[in-house]
Amino acid sequence: MKKENSGSVKVIPIGGLEQIGMNITAIEYDDSIIVVDCGLAFPEEEMLGIDLVIPDVTYLKENIDKVKGFVITHGHEDHIGSLPYLLKDVKAPIYGSKMTLTLLDNKIREHKITGVKGICVKPGYVIKLGVFNVEFIKVNHSIPGAFALSIDTPAGLIFHTGDFKIDYEPIDGEVIDLARIAEIGRKGVTLMLAESTNVERPGYTISERRVGENLERIFIENADRRLFVATFSSNIYRVEQIVNLAIKYNRRVAVIGRSMVNNIDAGMKIGSFKFDKSVFIDVEKIASLEDKNVLVLSTGSQGEPKSALASLANGEFSRVEIGSNDTVIFSSYPIPGNENMVNAVINNLYKKGAIVVTENVHASGHACQEELKTVHNLLNPKFFIPVHGEYRHLKEHVILSEKLGMPKTNCLIPEIGNVVELTRNSMAIAGTVQAGEQLVDGLGIGDVGSVVLRDRKLLSEDGLVIVVMGV
Repeated sequence: MKKENSGSVKVIPIGGLEQIGMNITAIEYDDSIIVVDCGLAFPEEEMLGIDLVIPDVTYLKENIDKVKGFVITHGHEDHIGSLPYLLKDVKAPIYGSKMTLTLLDNKIREHKITGVKGICVKPGYVIKLGVFNVEFIKVNHSIPGAFALSIDTPAGLIFHTGDFKIDYEPIDGEVIDLARIAEIGRKGVTLMLAESTNVERPGYTISERRVGENLERIFIENADRRLFVATFSSNIYRVEQIVNLAIKYNRRVAVIGRSMVNNIDAGMKIGSFKFDKSVFIDVEKIASLEDKNVLVLSTGSQGEPKSALASLANGEFSRVEIGSNDTVIFSSYPIPGNENMVNAVINNLYKKGAIVVTENVHASGHACQEELKTVHNLLNPKFFIPVHGEYRHLKEHVILSEKLGMPKTNCLIPEIGNVVELTRNSMAIAGTVQAGEQLVDGLGIGDVGSVVLRDRKLLSEDGLVIVVMGV
């Protein structure tokens, strides 16, 4: 005889709510758990000495025998960055695109982890993990191999959008599979989890191809000047366009920043990048070329104090010096909270005589309001949980869904660690599990707490006196 609650599925956000980053969600039924993404967050300004912030995955470690696998929407740090830390304790197969697994492989080797099985999937693939069937749906984002997930569960279909936008002119020519999304909507969706990053922005996200056209105009207008471009190393399509423009206008490319080097290597390894390695030069060789033949591709578009671009702006980068014949392009938007750091770098670049370009040279990889409306209307889910955003984003997304006809009682904004119990006809919070964040300081995980951070802040403001006495 079937239990009365046999159709009840648990959806447990372990991270990714009320924050940008650290995305990880567990979906559980009886003895089966699948984990959607496993990302990290970068430390806030007051987290002195902290390298990374990762989710507290105690619940997964306690239920290790239930974990059937990790299904990864795409290869950005906020979706895969914590996997190496978790895989040391929870070795389950990882399902992702070729790009995702290539980027992850570098991390796994760096952490010296063995025995991990990575399984490459493509759009349309359906895998069975315990009681769950997971279908991978093609979506557009700022990196190749991005998926939405359609998860067949005993409580009905759960649709997770991952990070996405609707781009009708994508760089790789592969548009989001709206037809399949509509088909899934007609079958009936019990719950949709949808990203909320750009929910406050009206209209549509501009195409990555438009950014390429704007960048080309800057290349033409600055034909005799040395060019520096700072962008997210994870924005693979942007990096591809920048390098192709350098080739077109006879510039050699010097790459600064380890993550940029690693991601370019990954793109070339899987064939996403078609250009020849000969276009790249060592930073030391910049001085031997005319300014018009140089492009420097750099990390540090968020003004990070230790980044390559910040060092250039401060005059602390020994191999290259910014001067009056340089144009620096910030091909990104400042992440909320980073504005002051970005402005400080821009001011220092101006002091050194450079021209700085920040307008019309970035396109977000995240859906704006009209794109979110499209997916809501195509799927027409019974229940809705907004994810991937600060609280105001989550709240605005609920308001948007209500305007589209979603009953207020069918929307939920859980907190990290809440257990959301889902059936075909109900959704409610039914408890909590241990969750939160762990701070990574060098090789230590979770060793640094609020007291240590407070002491570091005091030391940074008041200074330190060390007395050495020889006896």
